[in-house]
Amino acid sequence: MQQLMLVLNPGNATPVNEKVYVERGEDRWIYYHLGIPVYSHPANSRRELYFVLVELIRNGLCRECEILRAFNVPKRTLNNWRVKREESGPAAFFAPPQRRKGGTILTPDVLAEAQGLFNEGKSYSDVSSQLDVRECTLRKAVQDGRLTRSPRRGGTDKSLRTAMDAEAASGLGTACTRVDERVLASLGKIPDGAATRFEHSLSVPFGGVLCALPALLANGLLEGASQCLGAVRGYYTQVQILLLLGFMSLCRIKNVAQLGGRPPGELGILLGTDRSPEEHCLRRKMDDMAGAGNAEAWAAHLAGHWMGMAPDSCGYLYVDGHVMVYHGSRTKLPRRYISRERLCLRGVSNYWVNDALGSPFFSVERQIDEGLLATLRGDIVPRLLADVPGQPSDAELAENPLLCRFAIVFDREGYSPEFIGEMWMKHRIACMTYHKFPGEGWPEEWFEEKEVQLAHGEIVKMRLAEMGTLIGSGKKKCWVREVRKLTESGHQTSIIGTVFEPSMAELAPRMFARWCQENFFGYMMQHFMIDALAEYGTEPFSGTEKVVNPAWRELESKHRSMAAKLCRMRARFAEMSLKYPDGNREKTLECERRMAELHEEIECYEKAIADIKEQKKQTSRHVTWAELPEKERFPRLTTSRKRLSDTIKMIAYRAETAMANLLVGASEISMTEARRLLRNLFGNEADIIPDAKAETLRVVIHGAATPAADRVLFTLLELLNQTETIYPGTNLKMIFE
Repeated sequence: MQQLMLVLNPGNATPVNEKVYVERGEDRWIYYHLGIPVYSHPANSRRELYFVLVELIRNGLCRECEILRAFNVPKRTLNNWRVKREESGPAAFFAPPQRRKGGTILTPDVLAEAQGLFNEGKSYSDVSSQLDVRECTLRKAVQDGRLTRSPRRGGTDKSLRTAMDAEAASGLGTACTRVDERVLASLGKIPDGAATRFEHSLSVPFGGVLCALPALLANGLLEGASQCLGAVRGYYTQVQILLLLGFMSLCRIKNVAQLGGRPPGELGILLGTDRSPEEHCLRRKMDDMAGAGNAEAWAAHLAGHWMGMAPDSCGYLYVDGHVMVYHGSRTKLPRRYISRERLCLRGVSNYWVNDALGSPFFSVERQIDEGLLATLRGDIVPRLLADVPGQPSDAELAENPLLCRFAIVFDREGYSPEFIGEMWMKHRIACMTYHKFPGEGWPEEWFEEKEVQLAHGEIVKMRLAEMGTLIGSGKKKCWVREVRKLTESGHQTSIIGTVFEPSMAELAPRMFARWCQENFFGYMMQHFMIDALAEYGTEPFSGTEKVVNPAWRELESKHRSMAAKLCRMRARFAEMSLKYPDGNREKTLECERRMAELHEEIECYEKAIADIKEQKKQTSRHVTWAELPEKERFPRLTTSRKRLSDTIKMIAYRAETAMANLLVGASEISMTEARRLLRNLFGNEADIIPDAKAETLRVVIHGAATPAADRVLFTLLELLNQTETIYPGTNLKMIFE
């Protein structure tokens, strides 16, 4: 039998395990095993500490986990000393430290040169690249006191600007520091508005949105604005207002009301003014620019401009409706079905025309909606015939009977054999949609596996088949091309259209690219708030718009209600006939009496329904708005300001998409990740450094959240610098760093 040992705790020693204790004195540490001292070392000797710990483990007196728990030392350091003990023996703990071979990186000459660059206001990255020294080495030298780095001279930080803006509030208002110009503008002495002038400013909120200025200008932010939009008088210019609205959209300041929660002085720095306009002032400026149909004219001009910039993307145009739900009480707009809500609600229908990647060209608003086909016939097709570039000539159309001008793609709402045939015979415009009545499935052996390239360039495999199909009947019938896709579950998706030339492998992804437009609606609702009202005014309709006759609607409601009741009574009568009691006389008589009463009610309802049908024939289903009774008339929402806002949001979306495509092409990231990086960039701070002599405007972006994001954005900034963009209203070339 093993003899048990009596372990005594010597003094105030700390247990490492049940056998080993350590007494930590102020000058010396003593280690005990079974109450007997075995090791000791000075309290401040780290090398001897690790020697004792390693020996305790090697001799089996302690486990590694017990040492780590009792002494709280790094595991990696302990393991390194254990390896040295095995390789070099106990002498490794007491050998003098080796000196680093080679010369010092920061020699006196390098230190003097680095200090001179820091005195000039250079950043760590600038000095690092110029001297070929790592940034961490420079930062350590600053921490050690070998180098001194003062803030950049001449710039104002946010704290100083906040104090200056607050001090100006006692005069004309918060951040109104250009008093002379504002007074002259109020007296009409500055007809062209305030000059765009930048000052050296550090850590400007939303300064990163200046990186989007080249893309905004390339996508038409100022294209035709001076000719189409109304003039702006006062302190702010038309260019400054448009730049502010574009920056607001990209920074996710989704309406003018949200502008009140942002520091006006900081936003004014982005515009080259002392502050951004106040909410009421901005609304007045927008009304001046958008009134009298100017916003609609500018939107039409931009649509033609965008189509001219990308004629290849106009071969297939995607049309779909989106309803902006109206919850206000100023007017009672007609109700319409909202698919995303699965309810019939009041709202305004907007029919958007996009390309295959979802980028918008224009939209048509309908507060009294007659449907997609009526909007296509009356508004969209005439505009496309006038604006779509590269349309074949009449001679080319006559020479090739299968050639079309362009193709319109829409969902099942636009399925109409009459309309599809009309567009082809009258305008040679091809239509594509889903087959509303596909009929029986085709044999699976008809389908062939094809490699298909989607709109974004991805190549997938699809099982496809095609054949000619006659849709419609009578004079409305139309010969179309039908392509079907066979899914893994056996479902067949049927696509019909009058696009006859491309192969089915090229045609099928054109229809499926319609989901890019659905994604566009979702992204615009979430990030650009296209469903928000921009103003709350109303105005009367012109009087020629057709609406449903209230009298006909009331008759239709009665007809539906009585028809439903008649259907239920007929079902009850049929049920009673099937359960007719033959054996019991009393039950038979009671059943006959009830059936006679029910039959009499059925005849009354049939006569009433016949009368209602006759009244419906004599009542017009549609009347003009001017023919409505006075109590039934409703005003329309004013939309000039919203049309201007939506147009700028389209420009902002196209600009963000262009920048995201640059990021995707330059690095291996997805479109979703690229958009997320850009949203963070637009909200990031930046230093704005003008140089009048060199005619440059340096925008120094503060770092992103991760080094990987910094590397991606650095590539983007290099591409933006190649554009050599001049800030509007100045002669300053923008340099992004």
